[in-house]
Amino acid sequence: LHDSIVALGRSPARRCCSSGTLKAWLPILSWLPRYNLKWLQMDVLAGVTVGLTTVPQALAYAEVAGLPVQYGLYSAFMGGFIYTVLGTSKDVTLGPTAIMSLLCYSVVGGEPCRAVLLTLLCGLIQATMALLRLGFLLDFISYPVIKGFTCAAAVTIGFGQVKNILGIHGVPQQFFLEVYYTFYRIPEARVGDVVLGLLCLAVLIMLTFMKMSLTSEDAPACQRVARNIVWGVATMRNALVVTAASLVAFSWEAYGHHVFTITGQTAKGLPPFRPPPTSDITPNGTVVSFREIVEGFGGGLAVIPFMGLLESIAIAKAFASQNDYRINANQELLAIGVTNIMGSFVSAYPVTGSFGRTAVNSQTGVCSQAGGIITSVIVLLSLAFLMPAFFYIPKASLAAVIICAVAPMVDFRVLDLLPFFVTFLMSFWQVQYGIMGGVAMSGVLLLYNMARPRIKVSERGVLVMELDSSLSFPATEYLSHRLHTQALQVSPPRSVVLDCHHVSHIDYTVISELRDLLRQFKLREVNLIFSRVQPSVLKVLQAADLEGFRHSDSVEAALQMEAASVGIA
Repeated sequence: LHDSIVALGRSPARRCCSSGTLKAWLPILSWLPRYNLKWLQMDVLAGVTVGLTTVPQALAYAEVAGLPVQYGLYSAFMGGFIYTVLGTSKDVTLGPTAIMSLLCYSVVGGEPCRAVLLTLLCGLIQATMALLRLGFLLDFISYPVIKGFTCAAAVTIGFGQVKNILGIHGVPQQFFLEVYYTFYRIPEARVGDVVLGLLCLAVLIMLTFMKMSLTSEDAPACQRVARNIVWGVATMRNALVVTAASLVAFSWEAYGHHVFTITGQTAKGLPPFRPPPTSDITPNGTVVSFREIVEGFGGGLAVIPFMGLLESIAIAKAFASQNDYRINANQELLAIGVTNIMGSFVSAYPVTGSFGRTAVNSQTGVCSQAGGIITSVIVLLSLAFLMPAFFYIPKASLAAVIICAVAPMVDFRVLDLLPFFVTFLMSFWQVQYGIMGGVAMSGVLLLYNMARPRIKVSERGVLVMELDSSLSFPATEYLSHRLHTQALQVSPPRSVVLDCHHVSHIDYTVISELRDLLRQFKLREVNLIFSRVQPSVLKVLQAADLEGFRHSDSVEAALQMEAASVGIA
């Protein structure tokens, strides 16, 4: 018996089950064995490009959160390491975003200690949601909602970079105000930024079209060499444009001409690794306890984790659809939660998936989650050593990279226009409201379809009504209304054959209404006959012991039953 148990424990099925479970919790085990040199090259390229975008964005988002600029960089590197191990999307990059920065500011009011504690609590909530398998919430975000969110976010992010192309400052973050003040302050535009930004855009667009126009590899050797060179340059276009623009900016700055708006100097040094604070001290010396801080967070403690879930999973689903792979919503939620938990130990504020940087990551050709490690290393190096190297990056060049990255995401080819446009339009007010509005509209349409099932009516001596979906309590009144108006309230009353071959579910409210309908048909001396009832539904109807309930295996048999009953009458 002992040997049998040992053999069972060593059986291939047992090992396969354990291996599958481990891969589910650690997605890195699924792609790491297939990792190769080409993937490494593309991941390094993408990681460097995203890193060059991340540093100035992180600094800007820290200001939006009301925190010292270094907190943006503190929040930008942990996600790359954690997501490489736990994430299921090759494209998504976790880090500070505009939405999370604004939400953080609204909750903590620019207090660093409270922002770090908020990060820990958000991470714990998100990880708990993952362990409870609440990733099914992704199922309620329909494709039109994703497309509406994607298009609106692309427009918002793209137009948000126009001010950097123009080199103007003091533009509000709210979209409509941003549009107004961007046009209002066009006379303040800096010529150097405009010229450099437009030139970067032109080069990026040209290289993009060159890559798209490349022919297949079935060509002579000399053409294949030229094709590979063009492909390599076009693939590296983001990194090449940023590097070239930085050299141009450095050249002008070296001669004392401040022509471009550049990233500028930031504080150096890595953050200490320590537990997040559980109390705070006000400027007047008053100690604020953990309980008081949490009470001060209020509803933000629920909104921020949930918005992190919506934003990141919506981004992951959008890019998974675009690049033809699948994600695991629960695993994505776990990756976000663990990132925030560990991020709180390095003084980070709450993070989630970044649409702009994810777009850059995807467009640069990232092949795996390992690209995030390169991005994180660049952020760490910039904190420790490389601030002088990033000093001269023109913001106009980064704006051009982001605009070109998000432009392909604008796609209006959607059939379900109502949830799409609700999401699209509301997202210009606030992106999170757009997603919520789109999900709510999709839910309303779903409930409407449940309450108003399509009923195909045909005339075959009697009325034949074919139901196209299951029956649940919202549809009860509608079904009753159709039967009354088309069969019971006409003169003379008519018999009905109810074709139920599409009905796979029925609930108690419908059964109660059917009992009343059978009584009404009997009082008017006509028949209500059920046909092609599925076994599971038939079992429920028979158990309900409905008086006068009759059924047949086909519509023709039901018609014969009706003819026989008329003959007897």
